[in-house]
Amino acid sequence: MTTDSPFGRILCAMVTPFTGSGALDLDGAQRLADRLVSAGCDGLVLSGTTGESPTTSDAEKAELVAAVRESVGDRASIVTGVGTSDTRHTLELAAAAEKAGADGVLVVSPYYSRPPQDALEAHFREVADASGLPVMLYDIPGRTGTRIEPETVLRLAEHPRIVAVKDCSYDFLGSQKVLARTGLAYYAGCDEHNLALYAVGGAGCVSTVANLVPDRLRAVLDAFDAGDTAEAARLQQRATELVELVMASGLPGTVTVKGLLNDLGLPSGPVRAPLRPADRDTVGGLRAAYERLVA
Repeated sequence: MTTDSPFGRILCAMVTPFTGSGALDLDGAQRLADRLVSAGCDGLVLSGTTGESPTTSDAEKAELVAAVRESVGDRASIVTGVGTSDTRHTLELAAAAEKAGADGVLVVSPYYSRPPQDALEAHFREVADASGLPVMLYDIPGRTGTRIEPETVLRLAEHPRIVAVKDCSYDFLGSQKVLARTGLAYYAGCDEHNLALYAVGGAGCVSTVANLVPDRLRAVLDAFDAGDTAEAARLQQRATELVELVMASGLPGTVTVKGLLNDLGLPSGPVRAPLRPADRDTVGGLRAAYERLVA
């Protein structure tokens, strides 16, 4: 991996497979991880939003990292979510992630408590100081209630182990300001922004839709890298229907992706409460869009 893309370009925000009874499905996770990497993912992001981290235990998170590492070996990077609303708990999860074999940690803003920017900065620095792993900041104010403001990111970029940002801020100008002034690797966290952020210097994407069509998303960035910007735009636009159904249907991406993965006979299983599975009409629409994209 390059310094510009420390974890690769195409990272999948992988779902966490469960058995029919709702237990962690480590065999399914290994099979899904192998499929994703074989289809073009450079890295896997475990226990994030799409991975249902709020409803998995600390032990399950560590077991998942170890199992996926066994499956993919050194073929892909593994970044795992350790962010919580409690700094002490986050430090414990970061230590466990390092022990389990992760290559990096994804750290979301502490949710619900909504700390001010100075406290937020101190939280991220404490996590980065306590672990030997590189840190990817996760800026998703729509879920946490707290933005990592660009000026805060600029200060955090001075820390040697804070190397990347998963950007779900929907502040394209703010992201470009940080890109222009730091060496941070910016990953699009919203699939509709994959090409746009990459075109202004982003490192790639952390994609929920990659659970379904990693090769199609990789082709977008491959075309751009080859200098064929028109083809990159065409491929990005071609994926728009599926991206919209997965990410903007009114359901969490975890629900829509698991619905389609189950319909395709791929490792997935149920979602954990309080989430509920997608209904048949939703899955039917997803399947039709998927078939049109891969045809």
